[in-house]
Amino acid sequence: MVIAAPASSSGKTTIATGLMAALAARGDRVSGHKVGPDYIDPGYHALATGRPPRNLDPVLCGEERVAPLFLHGAAGADIAVVEGVMGLFDGAADSAAPAGPGDPGSTAHVAALLGAPVVLVVDASRSARSVAALVHGFCTYDPRVRIAGVILNRVGSQRHEDILRAALEDAGTEVLGVVRRREEVHTPARHLGLIPAAERAGEAHRAVRDLGELVARFCDLDALRAVARAAPPLAAEPWDAAAEAQEWRIPAQTPPPRIAVAGGPAFTFGYTEQEELLRAGGAEVHAVDPLREEALPEGTDALIVGGGFPEVHAAELSANAALRGEVAALAARGAPVAAECAGLLYLCRSLDGAPMCGVLPADAAMTGSLTLGYRSAVAVGDTLLARAGTRVRGHEFHRTAVEPRFGERPAWQWKSDGGEGFASDTISASYLHVHWAGLPAIAGRFLGAVRACAEGVAK
Repeated sequence: MVIAAPASSSGKTTIATGLMAALAARGDRVSGHKVGPDYIDPGYHALATGRPPRNLDPVLCGEERVAPLFLHGAAGADIAVVEGVMGLFDGAADSAAPAGPGDPGSTAHVAALLGAPVVLVVDASRSARSVAALVHGFCTYDPRVRIAGVILNRVGSQRHEDILRAALEDAGTEVLGVVRRREEVHTPARHLGLIPAAERAGEAHRAVRDLGELVARFCDLDALRAVARAAPPLAAEPWDAAAEAQEWRIPAQTPPPRIAVAGGPAFTFGYTEQEELLRAGGAEVHAVDPLREEALPEGTDALIVGGGFPEVHAAELSANAALRGEVAALAARGAPVAAECAGLLYLCRSLDGAPMCGVLPADAAMTGSLTLGYRSAVAVGDTLLARAGTRVRGHEFHRTAVEPRFGERPAWQWKSDGGEGFASDTISASYLHVHWAGLPAIAGRFLGAVRACAEGVAK
């Protein structure tokens, strides 16, 4: 089932994460998914379900991959819960006209691609009978989206609940839950949304447990399970990383290259399928936490530094001079290094004045403005990740700026006034987040560079 809402800040993450936790506590094997490019909410899903985080984004990966990626992520689960994004029909409004309901990449778009029933979470804190008119509009706006029922959120009293239930009953809409206002169940936020679960450790586990108890108390879990059981079967085959990697897999007799992937509280943004593609291609993948570990994993042949919040942890990252030195030395000897957004900042000379790795001839700083949105980008020249002219759909999400914005060889271009990021035969660093499942050849090209470097060192 898909958990959607009329607008942002209605309580989708609270209800979706709580529902996952509540069902898991009952013994269900639950698969969690997030519509769109967001990395933060899936971190809470992973805590609730005990399974890797998954995103479903037709803009980044293509419509044709949504059902296969869903089936791959939900393999072995009893029930799958898909958390929507923004309002039900809101998505990439500046993209081409949608082939399905809603904007491209919207919750409605993904629900239609999956044929999945939708549960609408409605913030009822400032309305009474008018809720029925709102829900009726969403139920009838596009017949390709089936709204199976409503969860009323932030209801103030029993009297308020009675009015809401009566109005929705008259409108023929089933109420699947009524959640009262509870300030003590809270997921703190900052400049780019919720604080990632990896930064909150035990506190995040307690928050997810509390959300599960909240949903179990106020929602009809049996009715919600029945909604999910009503979803039709999908006429698609699960996405398979091994099948994607067939053309460029490193032969089994070759020693597997070791790829370090930055993680920990400072680097929490990454798509699960990226690591799955690398492993399927014959590589070993090892995590490294730049806040706590002073050395790269032994025998590291390449490094990937994804997104996150290095600006929040700049002092600690800078203080770890030993690891910064190892990263700089790895890049200097020609080992492949791929970096996105936070990774770009980490490779710069400095971040808000704090010394970073110095791999790139640039400096980064926080700004007062948010840069956010999908990007249609093209590889300016041959790079570590793509051949010249390769077109990708990516996503940009930050409040920092890098000066200069690009080097002699930009990584990508999506602006008319020049390129973005820094590229060489062995380095790719930019603000662009790319979902590798949408273009698996990226993983193949990266592994090809890793193998070539390792063979060169061996010679």
